[in-house]
Amino acid sequence: MISEFSTLRDDEIEVLLNAPVYVAILIAGADGEIDKKEVSQALDLAQGKQSREREQLIGYYKEVGTTFESKFFKLTEELSNSVEERNSTIISELRKLNHILPKIDHNFSVKLVASLKDMAKKVAGASGGVLGYMSVSYEEAKLVELDMIKDPSDY
Repeated sequence: MISEFSTLRDDEIEVLLNAPVYVAILIAGADGEIDKKEVSQALDLAQGKQSREREQLIGYYKEVGTTFESKFFKLTEELSNSVEERNSTIISELRKLNHILPKIDHNFSVKLVASLKDMAKKVAGASGGVLGYMSVSYEEAKLVELDMIKDPSDY
């Protein structure tokens, strides 16, 4: 168990553990297609963050990493094929963080949201462009800042 989560209910912990998966699917599917490069980038990030993330988040990402891949593929199958419906569902799930993050260590919350935004940007940039130009689609760019999650550094 992650020490920062000791005061949370199981459903709140589940929301926190699913957040990176939802961020990856939201950004990868923003343009209507989740391509292999975006999937590969999301899986690599989830793996890499287990050892190369801010120290306070390593335990969190180790926990997330145990089920990231299976949850990613399960949710991509379960969520609607309609981009609007899928995004709406994911945004609703990510908004739940706004009620949970204030209940945990402030520094952890700030680092977690920054890490999720970093993940979003890297997944968005994974699929192309020419020499790195135009690699983030308009649809991805609208979502990559994860505006549905209130910045914990503001409270």
